[in-house]
Amino acid sequence: MFRVKSVEQSMADTDEPDTKLRKDLTSWDLTVFGVAVVVGAGIFTLTARTAGNVAGPAVSLAFVLAAIACGLAALCYAEFASTVPVAGSAYTFSYATFGEFIAWIIGWDLILEFALAASVVAKGWSHYLNEFICLIVDRDPSTTTYTVISFGNGDGTGAFESFDWGSVLLIAVLTTLLVLGTKISSMVSLVFTAIKVSVVLLVIVVGLFYISPKNYSPYIPPSESTEAAASGLHQTLFSLMTGAGNSTYGWYGLLAAASLVFFAFIGFDVVATTAEETKDPQRSLPRGILGSLAIVTVLYVGVTLVLTGMVNYTKLKGDSATLATAFRDHGITWAQWLIIIGALAGLTTVVMVMLLGQTRVAFAMARDGLFPRGLAKTGSRGTPVRITLIVGGVSAFLAGFLPIGELEEMVNIGTLFAFVLVCVGVVVLRRTRPDLKRGFRVPLVPLVPILAVLACAWLMINLSAFTWIRFIIGWSSVSSSTSPTARGTRSSACASGWSCPVTTNRHPPRTSRRRSSSTRRPWRSRRTRIPQADRAAII
Repeated sequence: MFRVKSVEQSMADTDEPDTKLRKDLTSWDLTVFGVAVVVGAGIFTLTARTAGNVAGPAVSLAFVLAAIACGLAALCYAEFASTVPVAGSAYTFSYATFGEFIAWIIGWDLILEFALAASVVAKGWSHYLNEFICLIVDRDPSTTTYTVISFGNGDGTGAFESFDWGSVLLIAVLTTLLVLGTKISSMVSLVFTAIKVSVVLLVIVVGLFYISPKNYSPYIPPSESTEAAASGLHQTLFSLMTGAGNSTYGWYGLLAAASLVFFAFIGFDVVATTAEETKDPQRSLPRGILGSLAIVTVLYVGVTLVLTGMVNYTKLKGDSATLATAFRDHGITWAQWLIIIGALAGLTTVVMVMLLGQTRVAFAMARDGLFPRGLAKTGSRGTPVRITLIVGGVSAFLAGFLPIGELEEMVNIGTLFAFVLVCVGVVVLRRTRPDLKRGFRVPLVPLVPILAVLACAWLMINLSAFTWIRFIIGWSSVSSSTSPTARGTRSSACASGWSCPVTTNRHPPRTSRRRSSSTRRPWRSRRTRIPQADRAAII
């Protein structure tokens, strides 16, 4: 249940010919992937809505608070990724520190996180596609829908009451690109990322000329008690515990906004899932993770300052407010075209990298035997074709037939949970394996990991209590009830002992993993003991 897979065994598995990924990525590719997946979801879908409904002009400060939490966690991800450059991200790191059971839970957590995120953003892409079509044919997008087909007797907003063909088309195209190769996907991502970053910079530069300082006052609006305010289990867990009431505006609204806009930073951790496909992971991974996070933080804060400076936050209330609302209020109609094009380009890369991360986590779990091993087989282009097609199909189904609802908060709490495990894992691995070669080291251990855990925990309790209930009862119970331990199977890569032995045979026969219980030797007699001075050479 708590058997640990050694770092040496994880590294050896990457050389298996049938499940070997092609090393094509550089630090530049990783930075592009990080910016590609992060910029888009926040700037084009969350900034205006959070400013108008939750935090007011203080939404820029909310992004800073979320960025600090992400930055602390990013340091821990950088060390882990440079130490264990294997596909799987937090799943692989958890397997090396906490054992199979925790790794299984976090693996499912990541898969569900990426699946929901890809589906949510794909539906946002479909929304912008509909706006683009309406601009061409001169129709009102609030009353006209071209990308969603409604059927049945419902209003089209419930599950299986409509079909969003726009989001399904996007996922189908991107899944095909991922099958063709990671390098090709990186090149396509670079083109779309350049488009959306150019649009973001244009928004900042043009918006500067329309900023009115009075729109920043009050910077933190006083708390409001309205009928639409969250109450009961729908208010934040912190508000529920402290009896602070609703979290609309005020300091509680600011803290709730920081938890919500955290969704905009989801993605830098996806860079760690491509560790196995990086040419020089010890150097490239830390640069890609930390570099992309720094770039997007500057862009987010710049856009939010311009957005709330152009119009009063009260004009951004409601679910229909977007980044284009501020420009439309000043009569800048041509900017709306560019923003929609930038949104389409931006959300395209977000969905692509989310699908990439999801496939790499599932690939790592299949190679370890926690999923059917046949799913880990790679094709002629060095990509896990079977896993990619399955992931694309499931994500397309979710985006095509299910409403967005409150999926964003579900994604947030799952990611924060993964961040906590990675931060704790850094401290654990420092103590258990101080001999490992680390391309990047977190400064001030254990202070920085502890601060990262506290920051993530703070953001987690500022999500709604109902989200906590669904997370604990839903995701965790499903993942634990379907684990190999719960099902009584012993099919994992570490099923033969409490800790995977260090092996120098990179291609062991399959029969060695299925030794009968009568011939299986005790763990202590099977372990290959390697002098501490020689371990670095193996790594």
